[in-house]
Amino acid sequence: MSRINTSRKVREILKLIFLPLIVMSCTETKNTASDGHSSREYPIIKVVAKDTILFRDYVADIKANQNVELRARVQGFLEDVFVDEGKEVKKGQVLFKTNDQEYKADLAKAKANLQSAMAEAKVMEFELERLRVMVNKNVISESELNLTLAKYDAVLAKIEEAKSAEANAAVQLSYTEIRAPFDGIIDRIPLRTGSLIDQGSLLTTVSDVSSVHIYFNVSEREYLEYIKSKGETEEDNMVHLILADGSPYPYDGLIETMEGEFNANTGSIAFRARFPNPEKVLKHGATGKIILSNKIRNAIIIPQKAVFEIQDRNFVYVVDEDNQVQMRSFIPRARFSHYYIVESGLEAGENLVFEGIQNIKDGMTITPKIISLENTPGTEEDETAAEMLNTSIQQ
Repeated sequence: MSRINTSRKVREILKLIFLPLIVMSCTETKNTASDGHSSREYPIIKVVAKDTILFRDYVADIKANQNVELRARVQGFLEDVFVDEGKEVKKGQVLFKTNDQEYKADLAKAKANLQSAMAEAKVMEFELERLRVMVNKNVISESELNLTLAKYDAVLAKIEEAKSAEANAAVQLSYTEIRAPFDGIIDRIPLRTGSLIDQGSLLTTVSDVSSVHIYFNVSEREYLEYIKSKGETEEDNMVHLILADGSPYPYDGLIETMEGEFNANTGSIAFRARFPNPEKVLKHGATGKIILSNKIRNAIIIPQKAVFEIQDRNFVYVVDEDNQVQMRSFIPRARFSHYYIVESGLEAGENLVFEGIQNIKDGMTITPKIISLENTPGTEEDETAAEMLNTSIQQ
């Protein structure tokens, strides 16, 4: 009986000794678990400012250097078509011919009227000479001579009228042959031989695509960025073209001019660039994308992975000297690939949390692990894309 009582007393003493230790251990474990984020390492990056080139793309509207509709100037039947659709033609080359018998007859009639008027004028000249002799001999009065002079002036006017009619008939006859106004490429030909055409009927379109004009619309803000960053050399005004299939066009273009005012509906202004087209690859009405580059001095660039959004505002976690994080908003200037270019809100030299921002709260103290911006995920991908773009530009 005494042994049983002794063992009970021993168990009670052990409980009194180890129970506080167990409670303390649980409390420490709980505190450590609740403060687990503080002991965890977080990669951070240093905000840097450096010169960079920002590439923006715009929808390109490609127009031929010259694109002219050829229309019939006179009525008639289409007798001959000397070209085919899509063929190159030279300036002055005859493309179409309409029947010309009627206009040849009109020209012959005009020439005959002119000859008749000139012959009548010759007769009047002889008559004037005869009347002058008679006036000098006082055979007839001077008034009769003056009357004949007036008739002679009327005949001279008739000659001028006949010359004008002849020239007009010759022009009308020339309109029966439709010639190329410049070197170019023939478009679709809707009418064929034997068709009756009226004055103004569309015969075809000729496009000069030895070089092309490309129009693209730029917002007011991007326009101001371009004006501030462009230089005086041609290289600073160069643009690049991506074709509809995604391939780069091998020749660079030059911005020549821009419109004089912004579109009130879209808030944009149209730029015009000229591209050489020696292989005639670009056609009138084609599309693509213009790549416009802007040089940005001392641009603050941060990775997209360090940014989170709350109600359409952009935030980052800034790490201070005491390794305490502070949530801060910033205004982005542009976004490309995996990065933001910062307009305001951040300064060069500040440290940002790069990964794990979803586990961080404002005011938390962390263990920072500094990493280089060049080693962040996505950088290699961006550099490869940039090299591809630069390669296509240099080609």
